[in-house]
Amino acid sequence: MNKRLKEVIRKSIHIGSLIIPISYRYIFNYNKLVMFLILLAALFFSLTVELYRINIPTIRALFHKLFGIILRKHERSNFTGATFLFFSSLISVVFFSPEIAFFAISFLSVGDTFAAITGLTFGRRRFINVKKSLEGSLGCYVSIMLFSILLASKDFNPVIYTIGAIGATLAEIWTIPLDDNVKIPVISGIIMTIASVVV
Repeated sequence: MNKRLKEVIRKSIHIGSLIIPISYRYIFNYNKLVMFLILLAALFFSLTVELYRINIPTIRALFHKLFGIILRKHERSNFTGATFLFFSSLISVVFFSPEIAFFAISFLSVGDTFAAITGLTFGRRRFINVKKSLEGSLGCYVSIMLFSILLASKDFNPVIYTIGAIGATLAEIWTIPLDDNVKIPVISGIIMTIASVVV
């Protein structure tokens, strides 16, 4: 399958992870305990599937038959982005204030998706030693800012989510060997937490 089409399909599914922060805010009314238990169960289930998939050839073959179209090369023998997503969401809910956790997780779903789609569609100016493009980073930042402006509460200082959007965008292009599904929410969440104390 065409690499670009495969990535678009992958990111279209990825945007669906917004169900996590949306549920936390609008369904569970920022109930940390309930969200923690749900994410813990999801992480446990995901880890169980991953370990069986990685270690048992028949299960691995079935998993790849069902989901191989959206797997990246390194995910075929390692954990998938879904497991990292559940992990970082759990960390965000536990350690960040409710609204910061909401945005930190949302920044991943929105920013990473639009960074990929914009980069694949319009990406021309590549960063040195990085596969990411300037256009993709702009897509990440602009999409996060629009999302924040639309959904931030009246009491949430715009400086906080603006700084968080910058942090998420920089995390998305940072080349440290850490999955984007962990980097983006954790780094942006930490930055917003610090900003909330300072501003």
